Amino acid sequence: MTEQNYSSMRTAMVESQLRTSDVDDQRVIAVMAKVPREEFVPADRRAMTYIDRPIPLDGGRSLNPPLVTGRLLKEAQVEAGDKVLLIGAATGYAAALLAELGAQVTAVEEEGGTDFAVPGVTVVRGALHAGAAAGAPYDVLFIDGAVEEVPATLVQQLADNGRVVTGIVDRAVTRLCSGRVVGGVLGMSSLVDMEMVTLPGFGATKGFVF
Repeated sequence: MTEQNYSSMRTAMVESQLRTSDVDDQRVIAVMAKVPREEFVPADRRAMTYIDRPIPLDGGRSLNPPLVTGRLLKEAQVEAGDKVLLIGAATGYAAALLAELGAQVTAVEEEGGTDFAVPGVTVVRGALHAGAAAGAPYDVLFIDGAVEEVPATLVQQLADNGRVVTGIVDRAVTRLCSGRVVGGVLGMSSLVDMEMVTLPGFGATKGFVF
């Protein structure tokens, strides 16, 4: 596959997946048209780079479809200089896009995950639900996948009025959600049902059972 082939597929992805599916933020479209996603896909799976389905990675994880990434970026409303806590960095693709938007990115990924290096991105290895408290407070919490709930440990690492984007698993359905932290309390709104990868280690807190 040549660089020109990938460039053509990237253009087709932008036109057929993003523009037709409510990704209308021109800054998001511009960075996704620019950043070579193939560089963040395992070599033996690069033919799948621009398809609209998850791409399997090692260790049971998967890379989100481009549309999911685009919608999360749109809802995050990232501005240059924002401090972003990225949870579930996977291969570094979302980190590269956030950095291209001008964010200061702290990207958290599990031990043993794919190695990557993106200019301007600080990579932290450890439990995804623990975040990276050393760099707090953050302006944006960008969870690149679906979770059952956003843990308090991550909410506490956000500045007041900090923004959150993620997927929420609700009775086997994943929903794209966004919200803000005000006075230490996270309020979330469901935007649209959307297939996305599920991140490990984010089970909902079990209620008391009589």
